[in-house]
Amino acid sequence: MPSGDVAVIIPAKNEADRIGATVAAARGLAGVDLVVVVDDGSDDGTAAKATGAGAQVVRHARSRGKAAAMETGAEAVRLVESGEQADPGSAPRHLLFLDADLGASAADAGPLTEPVRSGTADMTIAIFSSRVRLGGFGFVTATAGAGIERATGWRPAQPLNGQRCLTRSAFAAALPLAPGWGVETGMTIDLWRKGMRITEVEVPLSHRATGSDWRSQLHRLRQLRDVSRAIAVREPATWRTRRRQAARASKVGPAGR
Repeated sequence: MPSGDVAVIIPAKNEADRIGATVAAARGLAGVDLVVVVDDGSDDGTAAKATGAGAQVVRHARSRGKAAAMETGAEAVRLVESGEQADPGSAPRHLLFLDADLGASAADAGPLTEPVRSGTADMTIAIFSSRVRLGGFGFVTATAGAGIERATGWRPAQPLNGQRCLTRSAFAAALPLAPGWGVETGMTIDLWRKGMRITEVEVPLSHRATGSDWRSQLHRLRQLRDVSRAIAVREPATWRTRRRQAARASKVGPAGR
């Protein structure tokens, strides 16, 4: 396999405590010669820590959400490839998206790139071999999984996992990305429907578990909102019609009363 054919993109917001270790680990992955951190409106030292660890940093002045950060990162990679120092004969890099809070465990993300680099998959999705959860109830994950299954007939093991590697053509086919936290759900549905090859890969990655305080619960509500929207706009029109008819019928009641 060629070297220097993978770019890592890490959306980050207020991850100063972990971003340095994540970047350092990502830079050591096989085939990786570029790590881009998109600082999505952080108010801590995320950008400085990422730069110090060797990442190219692009910053949003205000938070624009995960999907926007992913698109910004992909554009930053494109600009590097089209710059004066670029090799005009080289192929576009594959894109490996990683969460900012993986820390040193990002060094184990290599298997995610292998099916894409070898040409046997257009997108890989991570399955964490061990998961740590503090306060989650799995409702958002179940909603995403059920929505993907309705749309495609296939249900991924971890539908919201953001650790994914894509070919550039697959990423382009997924645009525009579903907003916010609906990005993974929308991407999976869109690429499956376009005939892209999706492979799940088990990896021993780990990130900070979501807690059970009010901020964590608010985060889950935002996730649920974005995931539900991503599913709704991708449902066939016949399904939406049936849902509206069922809703009207429930309001009218028996015998048209």
